[in-house]
Amino acid sequence: MSTSSVSSASDIQMDYMTLLITQLQNQNPLEPLDNSDMATQLAMFSQLSLVEGISDNFDSALLLAERNYATSLTGKTVTFYVEADDGTYTTQTGTVDSVYYDVSTGESQLVVTANDDDSTEYTLSLDGVILVEDTPTTTTTDTDTTTDTE
Repeated sequence: MSTSSVSSASDIQMDYMTLLITQLQNQNPLEPLDNSDMATQLAMFSQLSLVEGISDNFDSALLLAERNYATSLTGKTVTFYVEADDGTYTTQTGTVDSVYYDVSTGESQLVVTANDDDSTEYTLSLDGVILVEDTPTTTTTDTDTTTDTE
């Protein structure tokens, strides 16, 4: 069974430097390594390292945006799928009570109280949400009638 792994730019650059040193030690003095080729390859590795850094920064920004979005759902009404005992899926609606970050999965989790007779509590990831709505609020107003007399 073969396994594939992704090496970081710094790992690739270190492997290249090891190979380059070995190549320089064993080169034919009458046909030395071309300096422009070596400089071009080093420049490509520098660019690869920069792109890898940008990718890491983007991943961090995306995670932060996801956490902020999850937190913004607190108090909102969400619709999501629930698997029934027979294996079928039905939609359920509920209010997001709280949000937490699950370090084992690396995802934000929503704690949702269903709008059913039992007020069942569900925990789901953002991927499980299929619709977000503002929770309807009911307001009552006092009808206090006062008259000013002069």
